[in-house]
Amino acid sequence: MSKKDEIITLYFEKKMSAIEISRKVNVVQSYITKIIKSDSRYDIEKQRRKSQTKKRHNKINRENMRKVREKNAIDNECLKLLLYHDSYELSTKKSISNQAFRNWNSSIYKFHNENSEYRVKDDMLNKICYSVPKKIKWK
Repeated sequence: MSKKDEIITLYFEKKMSAIEISRKVNVVQSYITKIIKSDSRYDIEKQRRKSQTKKRHNKINRENMRKVREKNAIDNECLKLLLYHDSYELSTKKSISNQAFRNWNSSIYKFHNENSEYRVKDDMLNKICYSVPKKIKWK
């Protein structure tokens, strides 16, 4: 069997790629491509392989999208649980302590040692609501 016959057999019957054939037969890939393009079955085989690749890519894309949707569904469930928990917490407590408020909004307060209290930072005074405690005694 000549190299040409072996190349054609490997490509059309064994369905190997040009790269795989070049490694097996120890011939450069451009020569293999030249040989298989000269065969009359090449156009049909190329279309068949192209459609198989497209189907394989579509399957992979569908699988990836399914995984993303599952992850999003899990994330949505976690968010719903957090929302439920927060709304329950807000509906059962009428108010929170000043210290809890300060812990929740720590970036707007600054500690003053002389009085052992937290005060709203000067640059935040004009940005906060009147109901926000301006000073919080710390125990």
